[in-house]
Amino acid sequence: MDFNDLKAFAANHDNYEIRVITHAGSHCYQVELEDMEGARHLLTRRTKPVVFRSLEDVYLELQRAGIHRAFLVQHVPHDEVVGREAHYQDPLTSRMPLVF
Repeated sequence: MDFNDLKAFAANHDNYEIRVITHAGSHCYQVELEDMEGARHLLTRRTKPVVFRSLEDVYLELQRAGIHRAFLVQHVPHDEVVGREAHYQDPLTSRMPLVF
């Protein structure tokens, strides 16, 4: 989903979730949209996932799309290392609401 698709989707729908995903120890962020059917879409530019270097850059891009709320999700590799499935979509353990 490119920026224009995200902007159009946000303008026409209200039942979706935006996630700002980062990996432990990293200062890189990706934006993911989960729609009402449960399909996940990464924000892309020229068909490649967009990687942001700061949360401020993410905020500016999402504000330009008309989005003012998201969840920060930190992917912790510990679960994968010990053989468990990653649980970074679990709302009670690893998501922090962002309002900007």
